[in-house]
Amino acid sequence: MGAAALRIVGIAYGRPFALLSPDEKSIVPRAWHMVHGGGLDPHWFDYPSLLMYLLAPFQVFAGSPSYVTARAIVLVLALCAIAASWWLGSRAYGGLAGAVAAVLVAVETTSVAYSRMAVTDIPLMLGVAATLALLVTGRIELAGLAAGLATSVKYPGVLLLAPLIVASFRQPRRLVVGLLLSAAAFCATSPFFIVHLGTAVPRAYRVQRLANEGWLGFEHDHVAPIAFTIRLWHGLGPALIICVAGVIVAIVRRERADLILLSFVAVYAIDLCTLGSHFDRYILPLLPPLGALAGRMRSLAPVTLLLLVVPLTWSIRDDRRLTKTDTRVVAHSWVEQHLPHGTKIAVDPSLTPFSGFRVVNLRLPLPSESHADPNRNIMTLRDHGVRYVIATGAIADRVLAAKSDYPKETEFYDDLSTLTKRVFHVQEDGLNGPWVAVYEL
Repeated sequence: MGAAALRIVGIAYGRPFALLSPDEKSIVPRAWHMVHGGGLDPHWFDYPSLLMYLLAPFQVFAGSPSYVTARAIVLVLALCAIAASWWLGSRAYGGLAGAVAAVLVAVETTSVAYSRMAVTDIPLMLGVAATLALLVTGRIELAGLAAGLATSVKYPGVLLLAPLIVASFRQPRRLVVGLLLSAAAFCATSPFFIVHLGTAVPRAYRVQRLANEGWLGFEHDHVAPIAFTIRLWHGLGPALIICVAGVIVAIVRRERADLILLSFVAVYAIDLCTLGSHFDRYILPLLPPLGALAGRMRSLAPVTLLLLVVPLTWSIRDDRRLTKTDTRVVAHSWVEQHLPHGTKIAVDPSLTPFSGFRVVNLRLPLPSESHADPNRNIMTLRDHGVRYVIATGAIADRVLAAKSDYPKETEFYDDLSTLTKRVFHVQEDGLNGPWVAVYEL
């Protein structure tokens, strides 16, 4: 009940807009269209299709994409992930380890935050916990099936094949069956990936390439191993020390459960080290095995549970922020009330959709892009009849913090502040969210 209470706060944040994660705008509308005449083919393969299929039936009675309904489904999956983490820990190292693993996943700040977002990361964490739990109990074939479903939620689920191989390397027939069931589960739940294989594979590869090359906001980050260690610390606090100690003990003892969990942790960590984008959500699949490994040291279990009070307080602090109105909702209301409908406006990413206006969507600046968005130019926008620009600190602050990487975008924001008239500005002052400003050209 406590885990559910932590997660339900803020589940309607920003309603009716998708302000918790931009990925929600890619997933939920496609799920809605599937049951409103769009068919089962998502025609989009940045992610596999299983989560969209899970969300679609619950969108039947919604007149438009319902983000709150979709978030509620993911919240249920998050609670299942906590239960699966308990299952993993208890089957690997006993009931006390199961309790530690479950509490760790229940209170870790990133886990709590993404449990209320209709995105793929929590379902992947569930798939990881369930697959590893099946492997430590010797259910190779079912683990293969679960690994295929996890991959059908998010492509990194394919890394679960490493512990599958470790768990069955002396049982080649069962390994082959597990691999075949994994492939069958993926094909059955993301069938149009196979139908459109020629376009789906390059699209999936592009997503991975962008993650490898970096993303806006990570230009001055530490190298990946340090960056993700910091993300883990921000999520777990000092309990991370116990997790590391559990990993070291497992390396020394190398029992069967140790090898299965370590193989996934090692392969997934190696993959993280190749990334230039250090999103906090990328650490989520590590939480169930790390929780179980922390719980394997029974004598330290009371200390571990006590240390987990720290991320619990952090999660409560984050929950309080979500009880405030988002700055972008305030800005949306101002635009609706003060700008004539039909006006042509240019809009930064991460803002609300503006229906009734002719919108020029400015591209997200990316380090890997060879050319800046040509629309990020005052004269170009004026020539195209744009009268207002709506900018947000969610983009501008990150650009200005890395000026040498984004010279054209930096010039654009500088010109907005010096060559145009700012007619509206809202910032985090009793609210939550980035600053938003409207400039008249």
